[in-house]
Formats: sequence, structure tokens, C-alpha cells
Amino acid sequence: MFDSQCDLAAVVYEPDQDPDAVLRDFASELRARGFRAVGLLQLGHRCLDAPELSVALLHSGETLQLFQNLGAWASGCRLDVGKLLNAGAQIEDAIDHGADLLIVNRFGRQEREGKGLTFLVERALSADIPVVIAVPSHRFADWIRFADGMSVKLHCNRESLDAWWNAVSSVKAGPIGRDHQTVCEVLK
Repeated sequence: MFDSQCDLAAVVYEPDQDPDAVLRDFASELRARGFRAVGLLQLGHRCLDAPELSVALLHSGETLQLFQNLGAWASGCRLDVGKLLNAGAQIEDAIDHGADLLIVNRFGRQEREGKGLTFLVERALSADIPVVIAVPSHRFADWIRFADGMSVKLHCNRESLDAWWNAVSSVKAGPIGRDHQTVCEVLK
């Protein structure tokens, strides 16, 4: 079931699309409008781009290297789960200090297995903070299982993301929003 006012949204992208640029522009505009977005944004696209492949913490602007370079002869790199969880703890602290939105850079293998940054999604939603996450199209079925079907599926573009945010933020800000529950909230 999908509800345009659901607090949980997936920006579903194909291999030739760049969800990071979409989310980066979105977060920048929100910040300029006075909203506080917390979370991670991926910088770079492939492990072969290391050391350029890293993440930025939205609340502080700090850049973190979450991937272990496996050497010159390797064809990729490996996620350092300890560093990911440390970044998650910093984001959790930022949520506790007030946030209007949580952005998670990827629904990856760790999250598919119920690990990684899934605890942040649960934490934000339990605090009535909307969440948007980039989900590769090949993992969308896993995402739906994780979210129990309670998610908005967005195209990987600003128009979809802006329309979702305008619906979610207007419900929370307006007088109707205080008494009105979305379908997602009722079924949580």
C-alpha cells in the first residue's frame, strides 16, 4: 500500500541514475529553507573511485571514509561496518538534538539483512521524523519487505521528492496535521 503522505519514502534508482545528486540538491535546498536534515549522503559512485567514495554527514558536513581499499590489484573495496555504525551513532545523536528529516544514502546489503543503518530508520519514524532513502531498483523488493509495504516509491528526480516532501511537511505543519493520521501512521 502506498500513501503520498507516508513518512517513509524510497528514491528508487536505476544504474544510470545518480540518487546522490538528487538527494544532495534536496538537502541543500531544505537547509536554505530552514529545515534540519540529518543523515548521510554518498560521495562518489564506485569502490574503484576510492578514496573519492565516501559519505558526508548532513548535520555536520564532515566527510567520512567508510570503505576499506583492498589494494591496487583488487576490483573493489569493502564497507567498514564499524565506521558505518559509528556514523550511525553520530546521526542518532543529531536526531536526538532535533531533525526535520532523515536521509539515508543507500538501502544496501547491510540494511537488507536488518543491519547497517536500519536502526536509524526506526528511530526517526518513532519520533515522527520523515525518512527518505535511496534504493537501487534491484533491491526494491527487499525494501518493500523491510518496510512491510508501508513506503512511498519515488522516481529518482527532484519533482517526485519535492512533491512527497511538500505533502509530508504540510501535514505536519498545518493545524489539520496535528489530528490527522496518514495510512502509514495508522498501520505502524
